[in-house]
Amino acid sequence: MIYGAEHVELMELVRRFCEREINPNVASWEASGRFPAHELFRKLGALGLLGIAKPSEFGGLGLDYTYQLAFCEALGASRCASINLAVGAHTDMATPALARYGSDELRKIFLTPSITGEFVACVGLSEVGAGSDLANISTSARKDGDDYLISGGKMWITNSTQADWICLLCNTSDGDPHLNKSLICVPLATKGVQVGPPLKKLGMHASDTAQIFFDEVRIPQRNRIGREGKGLLYQMQAFQEERLWISACGLASMERIIRETADYTRSRHVYSRALIENQVIAYRLAELQTKVEMLRALIYRAAEEYVAGRDATRLVSMCKLSAGRLQRELTDSCLQYFGAVGYMDDSDVSRFFRDARLSSIGGGADEVMLMLICRTMGLLSPTAGAPPTSPGREKRVAVQSA
Repeated sequence: MIYGAEHVELMELVRRFCEREINPNVASWEASGRFPAHELFRKLGALGLLGIAKPSEFGGLGLDYTYQLAFCEALGASRCASINLAVGAHTDMATPALARYGSDELRKIFLTPSITGEFVACVGLSEVGAGSDLANISTSARKDGDDYLISGGKMWITNSTQADWICLLCNTSDGDPHLNKSLICVPLATKGVQVGPPLKKLGMHASDTAQIFFDEVRIPQRNRIGREGKGLLYQMQAFQEERLWISACGLASMERIIRETADYTRSRHVYSRALIENQVIAYRLAELQTKVEMLRALIYRAAEEYVAGRDATRLVSMCKLSAGRLQRELTDSCLQYFGAVGYMDDSDVSRFFRDARLSSIGGGADEVMLMLICRTMGLLSPTAGAPPTSPGREKRVAVQSA
């Protein structure tokens, strides 16, 4: 995949936005444990950046996903991975299923204001007892007339304390756990919704993350996205965009850390010579840069397959696995070369070291990515690591894309 002139122009716009609106505020947002989501999202929305690949009839730009990928990669110019995570949760986790399968009425109510930045969105999937295994969630919605009554709880929800609505995965019937779930748009101001206090995390300090509880929350059935029982399938499809986002967002940050490590080791002298004159450091930085370029090529290939409508599960899973592991490897090496300076809490490499650890956990742990890759290679059965299901195309898609 090669970016065209319009992609490059978009990326320059995003980089300038990061330098002007994000980077000067990183220290204060990290210290406060949150950033002003509505203020920042409205600015992104005004530039059309929250609906790049969303339908034009609902306020989006209607472009293909290569433009969304370009936006994501350029957003790596931000020195605050918390912002990248928050934006990705909004654009590539909470809204893809709504944009693809929601009714026109539902998209007008929730998607359009999310594209303009008036609304902040979050997605409710994981629970205390169900993270990677979404078939095991217990949050349920039972019918009561034309409404659902939702009870349960969601854990580790990005944007939760500032979000206006949540794209909620819950059980809407009994039976096969892969075919009994639906996605429902739930306004978080609804009676019976309680958002817990912000959770303290190893990294992503400026990203507000909390638990959300639902106590007999009454929501119209018309707020369901698409058909009842298809929620897990819809979300599995959305995972492809989420995992591409997670993979691509770290590219620019990793390259920046390599450059800054080179600059620091060039200026830092030990035993009368610059640190970078030690081949072990220079060679290691060259090796890490090579790995970043290899990852970028893999991401571009996966994006091409996805945009072409082909099954990109294997390639996307490889991207996600490789990105998480490379970020851990790269930040560990570069922090070491910064020495005590890198160990300080307010250093860029220290912050990225903490933030990058999430990439191997959130959006599907490394072990889940390996399981998916093994399935596509025929090394594991299609149901390995998941409850057995009877034959059926929709069930196989839901299991293989988990």
